[in-house]
Amino acid sequence: MSTNINNNLLVELFVEELPPKALKKLGESFAGTLFESLKSQGLTAEDSAATAFASPRRLAAHVSHVAAKGADKQISQKLMPASVGLDANGNASPALLKKLQALGAGESAVTDLKKENDGKADILFLDAVQAGANLQDALQKAIEDAIQKLPIPKVMTYQLADGWSSVNFVRPAHGLVALHGSDVIAITALGLSASNQTQGHRFEAKNAIVILNNADTYAEQLKTEGAVIASFAERHAEIERQLTAAAAKQNLKPIEDDALLDEVTALVERPNVLLGQFEEIYLGVPQECLILTMKANQKYFPLLDANGKLTNKFLIVSNISPADPSAVIGGNERVVRPRLADAKFFFDQDRKKTLESRLESLSKVVYHNKLGSQAERNGRVVSIAKTIAAQIGDADLVKKVETAAKLSKADLTTDMVGEFPELQGIMGRYYAQHEGLDDDIAFAIEDHYKPRFSGDSLPRNVVGLCVALADKLETLVGLFSVGEKPTGDKDPFALRRQALGVIRMLIESQLQLKFSQLIADALKQFNGDAAAAVAIKEFCYDRLSANLREQSASPQEVDAVLSLAPELLSEIPQRLNAVRIFAELEEAPALAAANKRVGNILKKVEGMVEAKVNTTLLQEPAEIALNEALSKVKPVADSAFEGGDYTASLKSLAALKAPVDAFFDNVMVNADDPALKANRLGLLATLHQAMNRVADLSKLVS
Repeated sequence: MSTNINNNLLVELFVEELPPKALKKLGESFAGTLFESLKSQGLTAEDSAATAFASPRRLAAHVSHVAAKGADKQISQKLMPASVGLDANGNASPALLKKLQALGAGESAVTDLKKENDGKADILFLDAVQAGANLQDALQKAIEDAIQKLPIPKVMTYQLADGWSSVNFVRPAHGLVALHGSDVIAITALGLSASNQTQGHRFEAKNAIVILNNADTYAEQLKTEGAVIASFAERHAEIERQLTAAAAKQNLKPIEDDALLDEVTALVERPNVLLGQFEEIYLGVPQECLILTMKANQKYFPLLDANGKLTNKFLIVSNISPADPSAVIGGNERVVRPRLADAKFFFDQDRKKTLESRLESLSKVVYHNKLGSQAERNGRVVSIAKTIAAQIGDADLVKKVETAAKLSKADLTTDMVGEFPELQGIMGRYYAQHEGLDDDIAFAIEDHYKPRFSGDSLPRNVVGLCVALADKLETLVGLFSVGEKPTGDKDPFALRRQALGVIRMLIESQLQLKFSQLIADALKQFNGDAAAAVAIKEFCYDRLSANLREQSASPQEVDAVLSLAPELLSEIPQRLNAVRIFAELEEAPALAAANKRVGNILKKVEGMVEAKVNTTLLQEPAEIALNEALSKVKPVADSAFEGGDYTASLKSLAALKAPVDAFFDNVMVNADDPALKANRLGLLATLHQAMNRVADLSKLVS
């Protein structure tokens, strides 16, 4: 075996078809863990790097600059207390001799021992050279680590060729390669012994068995001799290139779906994109249905025209490249046709019943064992939605919202949604339009699930916003009321997502709805108490705080605004912006510190301090000056606040810096005279009130 540190290493596990949705992570984990294990054992260099390979039938890693043997290390071995290892004459005790023998050192090593005091007693140490790890042992440990740490939710147990032994792995393994340069490293894994041989493509390999020349020829030999693109990333890019080129020839574009692209990359070893088509009669079915059935069931890429409308053409990513692809194309077209026919049948059958006629069936659909059926839930959503609509619109809006909310869950009982749950809401919109319902109502039925995830669009009209808010509030408040609160990382009902959806709609749609009132109105449907309302509000404000920080707002600014728990969430962006601008003022640090000091003083006072000043009791020039400054600044700040100009409101406070500083330098708040003390506290309460309408400025001080 070569000892050249510049030799590269290649390890491959050849297996039966791996689960496609997990392949990318399996490949990254296998290579990453193998590399880290070798690194921890001192066999890699500073510029060593790992390259992951993953195909449907293999996991592999190429690691550059791997030593055949690690460097020896000088170590100081702790033995035992000197009082145990040496007798009164300094001679070695039997215990010490036994310890030295176990370490491979003779009696002569006694004279080389060192004594060090650990603060309690003298300890004996032996300086020794620890031999560096050899590659065979290190790689054996590394591959065992890599296999053990693979992110496999479920393993299978299978029998080995001897008929007696069995192993556990994600899929049966049939080959193991371990090459350091061109040398085979004699390791074992999953009942297999390492060699320099692997297998190529099932059908198109030039050689059924690919004998690898060395670690660096792995990818190239698999491509030329085995007809396999071993790199997941390279295969992914090749599929993307072929999809784009094939679509461009038709003046069309393939649907964008990263998850589907990853899955198809994990299903083929050498991709070949082909064009298929189906009868245009199926285009009468909503395109979402056709796209979903082609993607989910067949792994095809539907083709869209320039307007985003589905065509009757689709792209197939094949794993074979015959000279005449017509049989492959024809086979795929025959397979997809019954799927599309099923979708058309479901669509035609569903339209024979109105959405209204389906409502009774919702009583048979369980929502939650403590919250009843979908019919009961639907009734609560209708009531909450009407209340919201009445607060922001007229009778016409209330009527539309009532209809949309009532019909929002009706499509849950349709055949199409039964087959494809992902289409709930979407099918409700199509069926509503088929019945001739107003588009505001139809789109609200589809949009009431929005936003479904981070970054998703909001409902496109006010009717949809009302129903979506009601739906999410019913879920959030209802589940909180029966004790189904998220805990730690567990959130089975996605209540964090529901809360964020409510927050986004209120803020981004600028809805003038008071948050406490929304919670209170929803709680009426569940006989909830004040404690539940407080818990729900705290939960929502926590989600809002985390979300604002993720959007790069500083923790201090977020705390300053949210500590006041603003009722209108729509105002929060303006408040945050105002605080950000205020914080940049030269006077800001001193005013924030003074505000904190005022708050602490007022907290220590028993009872309520009224923000009221008796000017006849003002004695010190500094308190007179502060009162005069407040008399000028407070009306300006209040007027700007009431007008929604929060930036101007906070900026006007800058004029208070000098009089506030002078007040604290020259005035004793806790005067002996109770009347003077009460008046000065009233002055501070007035100051505190003026400074903390937009945000709690004391939060800007660490």
